Amino acid sequence: MDLFHTKSGLSLGFTKSSIADDPISLQMDTTFRFSVSPVPLQLFEEKDDGHRENRIESDEEIRIWGQSMCVKRQRDPKPLPNPCKRFAPDPGLDQRRAAVRSWGNQRLQEADPELSEIMNKEKQRQFLGIELIASENFVCRAVMEALGSHLTNKYSEGMPGARYYTGNHFIDQIESLCQDRAMAAFNLDSDKWGVNVQPYSCTSANFAVYTGLLLPGDRMMGLDSPSGGHMSHGWYMPGGKKVSAASIFFESFPYKVNPQTGFIDYNKLEEKALDYRPKILICGGSSYPREWDYARFRQIADRCGAVLMCDMAHISGLVAAKECASPFDYCDIVTSTTHKSLRGPRGGIIFYRRGAKSRKQGMCLSNGDCTDQLDFEEKINFAVHASLQGGPHNNHIAALAIALKQVTTPEYKAYMQQVKKNAQALASALLKRKCKLVTGGTDNHLLLWDLTTLGLTGKCYEKVCEMCHITLNKTTIFGDNGAISPGGVRIGTPAMTLRGCLESDFETIADFLCTAAEITSCVQRDHGKLQKEFLKGLHNNKDVIDLRIRVEAFAAQFAMPGFDS
Repeated sequence: MDLFHTKSGLSLGFTKSSIADDPISLQMDTTFRFSVSPVPLQLFEEKDDGHRENRIESDEEIRIWGQSMCVKRQRDPKPLPNPCKRFAPDPGLDQRRAAVRSWGNQRLQEADPELSEIMNKEKQRQFLGIELIASENFVCRAVMEALGSHLTNKYSEGMPGARYYTGNHFIDQIESLCQDRAMAAFNLDSDKWGVNVQPYSCTSANFAVYTGLLLPGDRMMGLDSPSGGHMSHGWYMPGGKKVSAASIFFESFPYKVNPQTGFIDYNKLEEKALDYRPKILICGGSSYPREWDYARFRQIADRCGAVLMCDMAHISGLVAAKECASPFDYCDIVTSTTHKSLRGPRGGIIFYRRGAKSRKQGMCLSNGDCTDQLDFEEKINFAVHASLQGGPHNNHIAALAIALKQVTTPEYKAYMQQVKKNAQALASALLKRKCKLVTGGTDNHLLLWDLTTLGLTGKCYEKVCEMCHITLNKTTIFGDNGAISPGGVRIGTPAMTLRGCLESDFETIADFLCTAAEITSCVQRDHGKLQKEFLKGLHNNKDVIDLRIRVEAFAAQFAMPGFDS
């Protein structure tokens, strides 16, 4: 029966005989006819062995363009095959899995015994030594776990919500959490401050600020390195050699401490700043044991039209615990390391003001337009990435989030209070023993011991201490020939305080330090100050060996965070 009839430019013909034996043929025609009628039809079904088997089934005849086509309709269709069988593991998959596990799941001791042995020796050195380097500290096991986690696998260039790679949903959550905790740690209002947690170090953070806000050749001013400043603030050597990238790409002019008192001379600072007119004025340093007068810095910055930046790398823990003055009340930008008194992973952080300009700055940065809104955020974030860095270290950011969470606890505040008490106890103990301290004491976590009055060099004294398992670092004292032979040492209390030392323990440490000074004096007298000859005098030195035994016995009393008991 014809169901419909229409004109067409093509005709497709089928015949009953062609279904079983003949190929399909195409014919040109002008009519299109379609009909269906049931007919019994014997079809052939081919077996696997090539023979044909007769089957009688109920069929329907379909007529297209006047030709018939039979369609077989089975009464009892066979069940469909299971699609899961397609994905059955091939025999070699288990072998490949085992290969991945064999390489990927080895512990360090199995994968690299040589390196593992060296690391264990370093672990033992830390446990049996007295750590007095002011810029070092110990981290907790949780921070170590984050640093050694799977987060190191992910690439995440960009900022949360704006990455160059996909798959960063959880990485965004981690970085955003870290940013929130950084703001909470320093009690900052997100309407007035923002933060970037991606810098690899504080030196990187400082240079990102310079790159974002300055053009090559623009001027900055920071504390001179022999006065306690940091090299990343634009320091160059007395002979004019430019040491840091800041001094290479930008013009810098340092301010200094008063040579008699060791305190910053704010009057001379202001006089120099008004003459030099820096675009960035930097407060903060790496070897300054006293408080910073941020209000005075703000006045000077406003008078000379500078952005006021603070590098609080050494004192950020004290700032967070409100145990020293806060730069956030006066500064436009604040940078810090994350591994010193904050006792987090090694890295940097940048805080910047946002919103409407609230202070009279009297200047416009040369690489931006003058507006009523602060534009630090956009410029600094772009300087961090993509100007200076690639992908952030997500394992570090997660570890930093852990440390910043701890910063807001009462236990952390108590820790920072003890750091200050221990520094003052150590300073008092050394002063009682007629040692000369720069500025006569300390307001924070560190102190500077001037060894020139004892006729010692910082380099020789540092080496004696190291051989006795006491680590501290030589430093220049303003007025000495620090480029050739630093005349002092810097001593800090955060690390040993974290291990449980109290004021009385630092009295003992003061005894060790003075004994080391006596050994240094004797060896210098017998062998001279030149390193090669001086080191010969330390070889198998009985006094060094005796002091080392005492130091190790003392240090072994105290626990180490992150170490197995």
